Amino acid sequence: MAKIEEIKIEEFNTQEFIAEKIKEISSLVGEGLAINALSGGVDSSCVTMLGHKALGERLKTYFIDNGLMRDGEPEKIVLLFKDLGVTVELVDAQKQFFAALKGITDPEEKREAITQTFYKDVFGNLVRKSRAEYLLQGTILTDVDETVAGIKRQHNVFEQLGIDPQEVFGYKIIEPLVQLRKDGVRKVAEALGLPESVYKRMPFPGPALSARVIAEVTPEKIKIVRLATSITEEELASTGAFQYMAILHQDRVTGMRNGKRDYGLQIEIRCWDSIDARCAKPSRLPYDTLDRLANRIVTEVPGVVSVTYNITSKPPSTMEAV
Repeated sequence: MAKIEEIKIEEFNTQEFIAEKIKEISSLVGEGLAINALSGGVDSSCVTMLGHKALGERLKTYFIDNGLMRDGEPEKIVLLFKDLGVTVELVDAQKQFFAALKGITDPEEKREAITQTFYKDVFGNLVRKSRAEYLLQGTILTDVDETVAGIKRQHNVFEQLGIDPQEVFGYKIIEPLVQLRKDGVRKVAEALGLPESVYKRMPFPGPALSARVIAEVTPEKIKIVRLATSITEEELASTGAFQYMAILHQDRVTGMRNGKRDYGLQIEIRCWDSIDARCAKPSRLPYDTLDRLANRIVTEVPGVVSVTYNITSKPPSTMEAV
């Protein structure tokens, strides 16, 4: 596979880039159909708007509800894009994803289970029903770099690993953003007219909240980390950090409530300062902020007795724990 030539943010004109990618998508798809999955993140949102401008109604956009998203997210994103003139079909695939994750504890095996369920099962069925030949997706250069280097298998990287999507899944993949980093994608998203809530939205992993559960993923654990995530995002929204998250650890820890032992759960908080996610430093949050966050989590999230804060830079750490 040929090396991908990076387009740096200071080196490109967004309007020229958008025009070029619209032309490229239109040329590749021709008179046929393409489909794409919208998660609401800046990468998938940017690709959705590029595809919509290039193909109009010949792009079928889906939001796959895998049961691993943040609270109320599927409905919010569908409504937001409806206001932008893009019809998004909500697909309930929760049972398929939890079934695929059952009994798996290894991080890479979890990612692979999600990848296969998403691309082969859920999207494979949608492709067959729609007769689309192309999947439009928001792979960026950092996804490729981390996967090829063996740091972390990103769910949306295939050809760079020698995997032919046409042969394995039955459709071709178009990646308009693969030469950009996150800062470049944000610039394109803003130029496409996406709202600030989208183009400034912090990164969220492809495997969603399953990337924030250490060990086996279950509906019960997702419910816990979903609530901890809501509290964390409320409390840290004003920090200006690149990304922040709550992670549910595997091992229970000894705590105490009302003078009695409470053998409970541990939540780890990570909050990052970064530009493009290639490297990052933990945000130096005020102690009062951390104290308030910890108190809310142990009070409002059932079973949690311990809240910790990660202070290790990337590298050697990574943004996500899994």
